[in-house]
Amino acid sequence: MISIYRFVSTFLYPILILLIFFRKLINKEDKARYKEKIFPSSFSIIKKKNYDLIWFHAASIGEVQSIFPIIKKLNSNKKNFQFLITTVTLSSGKLVQAEFKDYENIIHRYFPLDVNFLSKKFLALWRPKIVFFVDSEIWPNLILNIADEKIPLAIINGRITSKTFKRWSLIPKTAKKIFNEFTFSLSSNSETKEYLNKLGGKNIFYFGNIKFSNSLDFEKIKNKNKNILENKNFWCAASTHKQEENFCISAHLKLKKVTNNLLTVIIPRHIHRSKHIEKICIKNGLNYQVLNKEDNILENTEIVIINSFGVLQDYFKYAKSVFVGKSVIKNMEQDSGQSPILAAKLGCKIYHGPYVYNFKEVYDILKKHNISKEISNIDELSDHLIEDFKFGKKDFSESKRMIDNLGSKILDETTKKINYFLINEIK
Repeated sequence: MISIYRFVSTFLYPILILLIFFRKLINKEDKARYKEKIFPSSFSIIKKKNYDLIWFHAASIGEVQSIFPIIKKLNSNKKNFQFLITTVTLSSGKLVQAEFKDYENIIHRYFPLDVNFLSKKFLALWRPKIVFFVDSEIWPNLILNIADEKIPLAIINGRITSKTFKRWSLIPKTAKKIFNEFTFSLSSNSETKEYLNKLGGKNIFYFGNIKFSNSLDFEKIKNKNKNILENKNFWCAASTHKQEENFCISAHLKLKKVTNNLLTVIIPRHIHRSKHIEKICIKNGLNYQVLNKEDNILENTEIVIINSFGVLQDYFKYAKSVFVGKSVIKNMEQDSGQSPILAAKLGCKIYHGPYVYNFKEVYDILKKHNISKEISNIDELSDHLIEDFKFGKKDFSESKRMIDNLGSKILDETTKKINYFLINEIK
């Protein structure tokens, strides 16, 4: 099976190059650095002499943000560590560069395609002492090449859905060969721990979801539209997917009948969906605004469609209520849910649909503390929002303290295990 994967990935390499070029043309790739993904000649390296290179790979924004506290804590140990962070998406790359712009020993590169000769070349140039994959990043060519080089490998905040587990279970020998190469695995939930064990993993631990440990400086979060947000009956529909924008705009139309001064801010999971949301607004005769970071919200705007990355916290800070998407679409049941942790940390009451598979344990914790609530239809969402509008933004110090304490505990346990790994595996 591995040989077939290697053949197919090599065969598809020219097509993947064309795909990257096309994505560059539509502004979905870094125009200056997209070649890092596809050409060995662009694998530029910056290695510090006498430093041990530690490689973290995290695909997109959520995964990248989850490892920031870990890297900062490891870096504070004042050991001779140099960190390489690879990502896939344009937005996550920009986020890493912004977060660590003042750190000389922390470098960002785009993750090369999982083609055998590319991963071999990348490893040969960077020669990491240790590699950490984050979340659900499983790349067979790279994993096996790491094993061939006898480089220790671990997965952090690992997540395997039931759908993914069923697929791996169809090829048990291949699954065991892949998952047995991880020196240890830290799972993000108890179900993943069970799946990893069944797939042939070893040294599997579960401390909790590391995303709880993301630190926030509340005072540093700014929004140029603060005044209008504070003076509106304002709520967020965040990380929405196809079908959910219709759901949220229908809720807005219901609220509009009974609520004055209403403002709905929609932050789609993929910003290219803004055109689709515009069409829904036009169809319903709503005053809408596609908002970039530098724009001001106009007084008569009813629907704001966010057209930029990395702004969730800028709106959650002022929102009383947040609907978190990827949660009401039944055909996504086995891959459902988006992280509600950021909204919880910023004191929002969180609403979600019944399909939150990927974050079930997180939602269970939030529900226990009356931070989140499941809704099943537009009427339920609207009714809860009307009640929320009657009061100002709640004092969230207690819930923040609970989440921060939980996050601190998870971070401590995680970094303790990683440090043990570093001490015992780096040669």
